[in-house]
Amino acid sequence: MADLLTGYHDVHLTPDPARTVVWEAVAAHLAPWLPPEGTVLEIGAGYCDWINSVHAARRVAVDMWPRFASYAADGVEATVLDAATELWKLQDASFDAVLASNVLEHFTPEVVPTVVAGIARLLRTGGRFLVIQPNFRYAARTYFDDYTHRSIFTHVSLPALLRAQGFAIDRIEPRFLPYSMRGVRVPITRWLVAAYLRSPLKPGAGQMLVIATKQ
Repeated sequence: MADLLTGYHDVHLTPDPARTVVWEAVAAHLAPWLPPEGTVLEIGAGYCDWINSVHAARRVAVDMWPRFASYAADGVEATVLDAATELWKLQDASFDAVLASNVLEHFTPEVVPTVVAGIARLLRTGGRFLVIQPNFRYAARTYFDDYTHRSIFTHVSLPALLRAQGFAIDRIEPRFLPYSMRGVRVPITRWLVAAYLRSPLKPGAGQMLVIATKQ
């Protein structure tokens, strides 16, 4: 599995300095939803761009990819762990927020509810789950260009899944970010990304945002 993940990152998800710029802007945009004095976990952290940009008293990152820990910033606790089968290794009700970017679609449909239930177990009551991922409604044409995509979600089906696992939905943005940075023809700056996130018009948006609270 380690070799498969390394091959995936080497071919499909290569390092890109622009990704850090994007996630710094996203983290700033979503900061009001995260308690700066709290404990935040990111699952499927990959290159750790999101968790590295979060301000929190404690930051934890997990991913199956063995090399991901080398991208974690100072102060981020990085652990190689399979979110599908090993979330039980983390302490119950120990996080104020869980982040997931482009993660849930990589699990098979029968596994996703188990992952979400595990995340609910890790959150304290009132803790938030922030999900950013492709919205099939707007990304169908290129959705399966990623050969590791296994499940399909829209801004309707994903909130329904979260409600079924005991979450209340706080916010849904069907069009939040572009599906991919590939093919972007303008320089990616933090100012430009911040303006895009604030704009009611989202050209090329194929990723959604869903924020939910554990009841």
